[in-house]
Amino acid sequence: MTQLDTTKAADAIKRGDNIGALRFLKSNLKKDPNHIDSLYLAAVSSRYLKNYDDSKKYIESLLSNAPDMGRAYQELGHLSRDIGNEEDSIRHYRQACELNPALPSSWKSLYSYFKKNQNKPAADHAYMQMNTLETMPNTLLFISQILNEGKLGIAEEKCREFLKQYPTNTYAMSLLSDIADRLGYFDDAEFLLESAVKMSPKDGELRMKYAMILRKKQKFAKTMEQVNILCDQFPENLSYQAQKASEIMQNGDHKGAIDLFDKILQKNPFNFSILTSKGHAQKTLGESDRAIKSYQTAYQVKQDHGEAFFSLANLKTYEFSKTELNIMREQLKRVDLTMRDKAYFHFALAQGSEAVGEYDEAFFHLDCGNKIKNKQSKYSIERMDKELQAQIDVCDELFFENHGDGGHEAKDPIFILGLPRAGSTLIEQILASHSMIDGTLELPNILSMAQSLRGDDIYGKEGKYPKSMENLSLDKRIEMGEKFISDTSMHRNKAPRFTDKMPNNFRHIGLIHLIMPNAKIIDARRYPLDCCFSMFKQLFAQGQEFTYGLAEAGSYYKSYIKLMNHWDQVLPNKILRVNNEDIIDDLEGQVARMLNFLELPFEESCIKFYETDRSVRTASSEQVRKPINKAGMDRWKPYAKYLGPLIDGLGSELLKPEDLELIKSS
Repeated sequence: MTQLDTTKAADAIKRGDNIGALRFLKSNLKKDPNHIDSLYLAAVSSRYLKNYDDSKKYIESLLSNAPDMGRAYQELGHLSRDIGNEEDSIRHYRQACELNPALPSSWKSLYSYFKKNQNKPAADHAYMQMNTLETMPNTLLFISQILNEGKLGIAEEKCREFLKQYPTNTYAMSLLSDIADRLGYFDDAEFLLESAVKMSPKDGELRMKYAMILRKKQKFAKTMEQVNILCDQFPENLSYQAQKASEIMQNGDHKGAIDLFDKILQKNPFNFSILTSKGHAQKTLGESDRAIKSYQTAYQVKQDHGEAFFSLANLKTYEFSKTELNIMREQLKRVDLTMRDKAYFHFALAQGSEAVGEYDEAFFHLDCGNKIKNKQSKYSIERMDKELQAQIDVCDELFFENHGDGGHEAKDPIFILGLPRAGSTLIEQILASHSMIDGTLELPNILSMAQSLRGDDIYGKEGKYPKSMENLSLDKRIEMGEKFISDTSMHRNKAPRFTDKMPNNFRHIGLIHLIMPNAKIIDARRYPLDCCFSMFKQLFAQGQEFTYGLAEAGSYYKSYIKLMNHWDQVLPNKILRVNNEDIIDDLEGQVARMLNFLELPFEESCIKFYETDRSVRTASSEQVRKPINKAGMDRWKPYAKYLGPLIDGLGSELLKPEDLELIKSS
């Protein structure tokens, strides 16, 4: 984008010379019609001149170039206010604060609105935010705003300069922790926030940030401790109550979370976020009809709440009405829709269009949704290939010979790994139906341990792992294995064995073997076209960036096969491979095979897994509550003409010849 100076225009606006400002800005926009700062200031100047139509055009152009710019939504709020549309103005101010919490003018407007409408909890929250921002030094306000617009380098430089002068300023410490968090320095972020909370223990937002970084580091007990303090300090704050309900969900008590969500909704029945969260808890418990009602109520409160529509689609069993499909199509026409909601609507519409046989429209929305996520993730096929190849290069036969036997001797864990949408949830549901196995879903602990072995590098870069495993002593391996068993105990009941179905653990089988040599490993595998296209169709809650592109998904599957072949070679008989298609064709035989591998007696309940009453949090939660069926097979075929990039990533050797021919001829 062209580098243009807007200083003269900004100074002119401050002097009240909006006509002069517009002259400068129009000159800029002739050189670059998409210049963000010029579009923003042109909208401001036009509004001051009461040229409301012009102001709206500038904002719409701005949002088409910067759809998640908080200040743009704030300006849209000001415009709606000035033309007398209070309802729209409040909606835009809320969007502004969600995208950029450092906007005092938006918080002030929200405070006045909530106070006028006697919504005391919301008014108190808005006042606290407004007061914090209005009383802070201008330097910190500037840092906050540019940080929330993604300008991390400048924000970090300015923040460190400020902290040299004022080393105990807790808001500056909080800002620096935000930067550390976004760069992946989670230990630094935790240290900064822990120190800041000790200095300012009554600052609720500071403590909330501390709780969230603890959650990110999987310190769930400490997270709950901080959230409980918040709820004690601010008993009327519904946001803190909602976070407590989310932590209760994280710890497995979904009924308790629903009870707390209901108490919040008694005070504020129009809280669409709470309604959606309640739906998630109900879905996890298998209460589909109630979850549907919660999601529907959420979007009825706020029709641009894309998450509610996506959550209905994500049930995999819900059929949208024509009215709902049209609502989503209309929402996507709006300029003032965040990228997050756009992605939700595209993925939801893809499912809805497919259900009525509109495959071209379905693929259009899949492609749009995936492009949004791919652009945000900045995923690199080359970087991932290098990361997986490093496991092959380091963890060779000599590596395991040099380490010898040893590690924590526990036989408790059963790792179910592979790729997302490959059938791991079904395998887990089957095994969790056994009296001697607890199903604990996807646990982040192995990934966290691998992350800790990277060393002092920026998150996501190569670091010292996996080479750092060469220096793991026997005592350290035993300690890490014991820590895994201890840290995961909170997710277990009383069964002697338990599952961990984090799919990405396939990258870390070498580490698992070193620290827990007796752990059992099951590789959940699915035919590549079914698996990769199912990944491409799924909007994941977090991670799995390799799924947001057909070429990316195909390449990742190919690299996964290569790495699993390596593990089979260097750790023979360590891994049981279970194909999803084999389970569908011969359920009883595959159940017997898995239980024999796990050295457990056969139980009939594993065959009737769909009758097992337990929480299931993944996208497959509804499918595993039904008997085995072939509904998920060949779902890619109506889209064959679009799958060239997938074949390019996969290669032809993994495919059936007739499927390859179908795609090439489509």
